[in-house]
Amino acid sequence: SPVFAKDIGVQGAMTALLKDAIKPNLVQTLEGTAAIMHGGPFANIAHGCNTIIALNTALKYGKYVITEAGFGSDLGMEKFIDIVGQQYMYPDCVVIACSLRSIIQHSNKTGNEIEDIKLGLTNLQQHINNIKAFGVNFVVAINKFTNDSEESINFLSNWLNEQNIPFALCDGFNLGA
Repeated sequence: SPVFAKDIGVQGAMTALLKDAIKPNLVQTLEGTAAIMHGGPFANIAHGCNTIIALNTALKYGKYVITEAGFGSDLGMEKFIDIVGQQYMYPDCVVIACSLRSIIQHSNKTGNEIEDIKLGLTNLQQHINNIKAFGVNFVVAINKFTNDSEESINFLSNWLNEQNIPFALCDGFNLGA
């Protein structure tokens, strides 16, 4: 049986906690672009994505809307597509963010960076396969860091090219963005 807030006497406390959660916040990026942030207490935790209210608000003001449906294609993105995509709006594109460091974390760490990247690519490939299963366009964003070797970046770039996977190198961290 469902348990309601009134059943345990916390409706007033919950109302006070959530009264401002319904209001998206308009903020500004470092480049001066408007960004609508919305989540409020608990909105992002369970689903890994923001609210329908925030998405609809953003769609009224912007030509493009980018939402973070995080925690990977096996949790946040899948819930976004299953819940939001089926009833409200389906994404035109998914960005898979990765780094050499994250790919290596999914290997057994042999100590040979190229070998570790090869082994860790199975995780990235699985996320790509998950997104392909939904039929959504995607691009891999490689977050580049100052300690990434050109050899490793080239290896990953070549692997993505060989798989015909669209990607872009993102140098925001190194540029201080």
